[in-house]
Amino acid sequence: MTELKHGVDFLTLIAGRKRKDEILKFLLDSGCHLIDVVYAKGSVQAGYFRDMLGLVPEEKKILVTCLIAGNLSGRLLDGLIKQFNFDKPNTGIAFTIPVDKLSV
Repeated sequence: MTELKHGVDFLTLIAGRKRKDEILKFLLDSGCHLIDVVYAKGSVQAGYFRDMLGLVPEEKKILVTCLIAGNLSGRLLDGLIKQFNFDKPNTGIAFTIPVDKLSV
């Protein structure tokens, strides 16, 4: 098996369902592969957020996982901040984990 120069990263992303289509288009355009989408429901109670931060969390979520070339991960995460405001509260969360070995 040929070793990849920059490795492969596993991306996990959680966001509101209303942004699903635009996030999926962004991921495809960014070079993500094997994209999996799961519908989920947030577990945080709205009263807690309203009292503490003045926010009302969206209960309907998507959980997206996919693979991406390691050298593209930083650019992808920066794009999520710029295009979807993931650096702001109550918008989404994303992170990558390096995949050391893949079996063929």
